[in-house]
Amino acid sequence: MTLSPPARLIYGCMGLGGDWTPGPVTPAAIDQAAAAVEAALSIGITVFDHADIYRFGKAEHVFGEVLKRSPGLRDRIEIQTKCGIRLDAEHAPYDLGAIVARVDDSLARLGVDYVDTLLLHRPDPLLEPAVVAAAVTDLHAAGKIRALGVSNMSGAQIAFLQREVDLPIVVNQLEMSLLKRDWVDSPVLVNHPDGADNTFPHGTLEYCASNGVRLQAWGALAQGRYSGATGTAAEEAASALVQTLAEVKNTTREAIVLGWLMRHRAHIDPVLGSSDPARIRACGDAAAQAAAMTRDEWFALYLAARGRPLP
Repeated sequence: MTLSPPARLIYGCMGLGGDWTPGPVTPAAIDQAAAAVEAALSIGITVFDHADIYRFGKAEHVFGEVLKRSPGLRDRIEIQTKCGIRLDAEHAPYDLGAIVARVDDSLARLGVDYVDTLLLHRPDPLLEPAVVAAAVTDLHAAGKIRALGVSNMSGAQIAFLQREVDLPIVVNQLEMSLLKRDWVDSPVLVNHPDGADNTFPHGTLEYCASNGVRLQAWGALAQGRYSGATGTAAEEAASALVQTLAEVKNTTREAIVLGWLMRHRAHIDPVLGSSDPARIRACGDAAAQAAAMTRDEWFALYLAARGRPLP
């Protein structure tokens, strides 16, 4: 097993494009996207995460307009997008049966010839692995995608899909944060009764580490729960510790929260979802804080967020 590269920040574009309606893109939404992208670039982010459903496609659309404003930017960044969720289906919300058409639509909105990585957004219970494999092969052969990933899948689901798909699955994007800790608890609570209530698919982290699947964390900042928002008693205690560490280390609370994720041996890549340029820039010190975070500090944050000791 080879070690994965160090964790890096990713900018998640779900907040760009205006409201969640199929209406037209506005100049204000394009300006907002440009400011967010500029802030992300200013802290060294080069990977931008999309999905075809974000803001009914408007997130991809405004990003394409930002690319038009900045000649040469496409060559300096990586773009990933997702497909597999339908907003127009009352009874069939997940659909991995029309991948080629969905990717073509994304490329048109983005105004690019290819995306660096295509992620299959959610597991489709009617998924036909051979159909997915054929679509992925065609897209890769046509130069429309360069790599393949998944989102919200277990290790077993990835292995099942990988048996049919020739292109290596290199990314799995999951909800992971100091608030959403089931991915940490799952291996910790092996052979303990408390583990019975954990729904995280056991072995997923180990499968990804053993098979070169990079982990990305959506919801990484936990909607600001530890960097300004109020919450439960355990969340308030963890927030206080985050604040103390930020003051001691002369950094931001966001950098501590993200650094905790990036410090894990899985080298998790946090996906930043904020469209606020100031908050995006506040995350810029995360990698440095991950590198400097001690084992005691990491566990202190973990236990504070859990609100109870480990067995």
